[in-house]
Amino acid sequence: MVSQIIEFLTGVITQFISATGYAGVFFLMLLESCGIPIPSEIIMPFSGFLTATGKLSFWAVVIMGTLGNVAGSALAYYIAKAGGRPLIEKYGKFVLISKEDLDWADNWFLKRGDITVLVSRVLPVVRTYISFPAGAAKMEIKKFLTYTLIGSMPWSIALAYFGVKLENNWELISSKLHNFDLAIAIIVVLAIFGYIWHKTANGKSRKNNVQ
Repeated sequence: MVSQIIEFLTGVITQFISATGYAGVFFLMLLESCGIPIPSEIIMPFSGFLTATGKLSFWAVVIMGTLGNVAGSALAYYIAKAGGRPLIEKYGKFVLISKEDLDWADNWFLKRGDITVLVSRVLPVVRTYISFPAGAAKMEIKKFLTYTLIGSMPWSIALAYFGVKLENNWELISSKLHNFDLAIAIIVVLAIFGYIWHKTANGKSRKNNVQ
């Protein structure tokens, strides 16, 4: 099932970029950075392959991919900033997120937001969604955009470069990174379950102490 979805996405993405060129690279990377599951592991290697055939310029592909990433991240940031915290404060209790948790997140991004965003930009899965907590915590926008740019460019360069080197076998990078994506996703899910268990255990402990 997963392989069929990836195959379908690969077909759509490659056709779209073939038809639209640099604008397509920018647009697809923008969508990916907004949280829409369009893998950059397909977008950039295929674009790199097209540079190997002479249809596109390598550095133009890298620049458009990076700018698309920054633009999409900025959009996700502002969406989360506008409605993130009020929405979470209202409904967060249903997923065991308290006001204290939000205060902790705000403090974290205030002190360590720069390194968090920078490192996240080179991690599959996490890189796509880090803009939302950064926006909800109202991290300083100049820092957010600066570190997003710095972190996104090496990612775009690396994926496009692999596409150049692998040429007709560019899809290998997507299949290899898919396993890494899966590993990161499992870690995230385990962290969420660990958080829920911790909150539930603390809640029961407080209740027992009150009694």
